[in-house]
Amino acid sequence: MSTSQVAVAMDWGGTWIRTAVINRQGDILWQAREPNPQNGTKEQYLAHAERLLATAIEHAGGPVAGIGAAVAGPVEPTTGTFYQPPNLKVLDGVSFNALWEDKFSLPVWAGNDANLAAMGEFYFGAGKQSEEQGQPVKSLFYATVSTGVGGGAVDNGRLFLGANGLTAEIGHTIVNPSGDALSCECGSRGCLETAASGTSIARIAKLRLDAGEFPDSVLAGLEPDNVDSEAVFDAAQRHDPLAVSILDGVVSALAIGLTNVVHLFNPDMIVLGGGVTVGLVKLNLLTAIKKQILGRAMSELHKEFQLTSAALGDSVGLVGAAALVWQRLDKAQE
Repeated sequence: MSTSQVAVAMDWGGTWIRTAVINRQGDILWQAREPNPQNGTKEQYLAHAERLLATAIEHAGGPVAGIGAAVAGPVEPTTGTFYQPPNLKVLDGVSFNALWEDKFSLPVWAGNDANLAAMGEFYFGAGKQSEEQGQPVKSLFYATVSTGVGGGAVDNGRLFLGANGLTAEIGHTIVNPSGDALSCECGSRGCLETAASGTSIARIAKLRLDAGEFPDSVLAGLEPDNVDSEAVFDAAQRHDPLAVSILDGVVSALAIGLTNVVHLFNPDMIVLGGGVTVGLVKLNLLTAIKKQILGRAMSELHKEFQLTSAALGDSVGLVGAAALVWQRLDKAQE
């Protein structure tokens, strides 16, 4: 492996923790993935992460510029402190920057995984591809549509973070204000996450089956535990009416949420990532989402955006974490 300067990156989700060695070009030179400790304590989680970071540093084969960590939950950007992470609750209040800078004698920067995914796509993914095709991107909004729904915004190369680093939470914008809207993990009702996430697609399918809708649907023949978002997408590919109806609702909800993004952030590129997006792409439903957004956009200038799927796949968090390292180091040298 080259001894040129590299960054160590971490993508820490609710189920898996991934680490990598990444160069300034966004190339992954080495990576590993392990599951989180089951029902682990804070100390067990941190010890596990630190062991993986130490292994990554060993594989760098040369000087390491710094550590970047993309973590699943709200992060205060200055101190890298975790605040009320929904899937890593035992780590609430942990400040990664101070903890790991002391342990590894390297600069450390931590950020929300969706925010850093936006960085990765801007510098090394869909944004880079667009620039290479002669259409440089000024403002990019990234939305992950997976188990949950999250977002991140990059404007002229810089993350847009808000007062406390908590901006772009598109999953908790309201798309259904009716009294019978589904409840959300955040405590509200009618959030985009309740209408478009993989978890909610399965939830909606089960509710509609329990209500006796579409008794001839192929989904009705499955065991309840097997009615998940993947089953809904598979059924939709076979033109199952219930599955098609559910995904029509997903498209509509995403179009409403992304129309709000268009009006609030005025991006010239919107990138969708996550497992649900993979299914939407297979069914060519991004075209339908964009058509609905264009039908609601308030001006012709608001319509001037690209809607595309993530170019970096499931490596987007790792590459985004490395991008944060390079950006912060470059800023320090200005």
